[in-house]
Amino acid sequence: MSSQSIPPPKARMTDWLQSRNATGLLFMLPAAAFLICFLTYPLGLGVWLGFTDAKIGRSGVFIGLENYWYLWHDPVFWTSVFNTVFYTLIASVLKFALGLWLALILNEHLPFKSFFRAIVLLPWVVPTVLSALAFWWIFDAQFSIISWSLMQLGWIDAPINFLGDPTNARISVIAANVWRGIPFIAISLLAGLQTISPSLQEAASLDGATSWQRFRLVTLPMLTPIIAVVMTFSVLFTFTDFQLIYVLTKGGPVNATHLMATLSFQRGIPGGQLGEGAAIAVAMIPFLLAAILFSFFGLQRRKWQQGGQD
Repeated sequence: MSSQSIPPPKARMTDWLQSRNATGLLFMLPAAAFLICFLTYPLGLGVWLGFTDAKIGRSGVFIGLENYWYLWHDPVFWTSVFNTVFYTLIASVLKFALGLWLALILNEHLPFKSFFRAIVLLPWVVPTVLSALAFWWIFDAQFSIISWSLMQLGWIDAPINFLGDPTNARISVIAANVWRGIPFIAISLLAGLQTISPSLQEAASLDGATSWQRFRLVTLPMLTPIIAVVMTFSVLFTFTDFQLIYVLTKGGPVNATHLMATLSFQRGIPGGQLGEGAAIAVAMIPFLLAAILFSFFGLQRRKWQQGGQD
């Protein structure tokens, strides 16, 4: 091949700049810069702080795994791990079950369907702090509307200590999280239900399938990719929940509702132990990666919809 057939470097650069790849890269640069500044850098800084004895007002020095060794023997940390897993598991299961049930109802031909769909979104669009303050009054030891109603019905003799008893506090914060998270699940799954062709349901009905069989064999498999994505986001939001817990209980009573996020904040900011707080935050990463892997493998179910094998 002669040297004249090879374009000069300047010409190759000009051709590349005029290509689709260069245009795509150009449009991606602002998003990449945003992620680097507000995601990658804070994450890297947090990982580094986890290996130091940094305190508020002092940069600290590298101490290796000392923070993690301390946390490994810290019963409060393990209590927060249990609380976080328990809180995430129970709340996510309840939100999925109730959200799917609500989505199936809203997918039916109901009067004022658009109005009900808009109303369902209200708990999700209300700021978390306002929702938490409302639940704080609902669960108040003296002025709880729930306790007052049950006392008026004669079912209880004294107000329920919702946020002062460890068991009641765990149930209360889960209830508040479920109430707030159901709309996201319901509307997302409703959007998925809208994409399922009615002809599939009609064909199953003609074959003699019952309502349960149509749901189990037609609706649920078609929703699997959407369920994977929605539940991944739900788990991530629930696992990293901070505002709701901090406003309602601040981790109490007796650390019964401390999540890893709230414990990390308490140790790092009010407690001044930035390194220890960062180490707790970094310890959350394996759980978050597990949720992302769940989404990835769930998305592989798309092969089933395209006629391939799982």
